[in-house]
Amino acid sequence: MIRVKRGYTAQRHRTKIRSFESNFRGARSRPMRTLTQHKIKASVSAHRDRDRQKRDFRRLWISRINAAIRGSSIYCSYSFFLKNLYKNQLLLNRKILAQIAILNRECLYTIFNEIIKSKKKEERNGWISSFFFHFFSRKIKISGVPNSGIPIPPGSWY
Repeated sequence: MIRVKRGYTAQRHRTKIRSFESNFRGARSRPMRTLTQHKIKASVSAHRDRDRQKRDFRRLWISRINAAIRGSSIYCSYSFFLKNLYKNQLLLNRKILAQIAILNRECLYTIFNEIIKSKKKEERNGWISSFFFHFFSRKIKISGVPNSGIPIPPGSWY
């Protein structure tokens, strides 16, 4: 049989695949079959590891924030810090918080102290409002007045 050299399209295809050749060592870079197999495997690994990298960085940021918070004079957990951060609508993502924890720890302590102040204020306001709610929502029985079992609104003169 006559041997036919492949055309321009096949040569272009091989040249495109061989652009990955510089990253492979040994026989992986020369034969076309092994070169294509290892190119596919490399692209699968790259796709998988991009997702894994996101996970790993998130874990790193969380551990840095947690270490910085627990190292402060006021002991607190990471979950408590983030819950109150979002409750006070201080929307900072974990990456930025981790950078603040490493580069400027005093700034992180300032954020933390603001959260503590607002939490104490909220507890104090909650206690006062619950006290007055129970005080003014009592049912007052007045002798001689019809329908005396109804709650009397605050500010009335009965």
